[in-house]
Amino acid sequence: MGTREPPKGISARFTKTMDARVKDMKLRAYRPSDCAEIAGLFYHTVHTVNAGDYTDAQLNAWATGQVDLDAWNRSFLAHESVVAVEDGVIVGFGDMDRTGYLDRLYVHAAHQRRGIATAICDRLERAVPGTITTHASITARPFFERRGYRVVRQQQVERRGVLLTNFVMEKKRA
Repeated sequence: MGTREPPKGISARFTKTMDARVKDMKLRAYRPSDCAEIAGLFYHTVHTVNAGDYTDAQLNAWATGQVDLDAWNRSFLAHESVVAVEDGVIVGFGDMDRTGYLDRLYVHAAHQRRGIATAICDRLERAVPGTITTHASITARPFFERRGYRVVRQQQVERRGVLLTNFVMEKKRA
């Protein structure tokens, strides 16, 4: 399970050597200038963190490296979108729409299990009242279960002709 370089055109800033501890991690709102860096982080995370649960064909279908940056930017601007920054580098990001659908949550492979996803989720969950839903990967399912989400159903989603397993999960709040 090696790391892959992002395709041409995607920011490679995420490859900066990073400390194993969260030092000065800060959460802030998404900015349009973050989009290319986030796309690189997304590609790298899928192809490293998720590699133990999905085949190469599935990873390539999920994260092709051909992100439509304009569409992603519009989506992030329409959602509650948060980035985690450490030493000037984005180490994680997440977004949630107005209905409580947690769309994306990714943390750089070098920053896993340090509370970054928890901090991002805490912020996003406070932004929307009521039930929160997400489509969690096999890899992310235990994280969401620890946060009180329950599996509604397992499903197969098709990406570029390839089936991937994920889980519709929800967290009911008063």
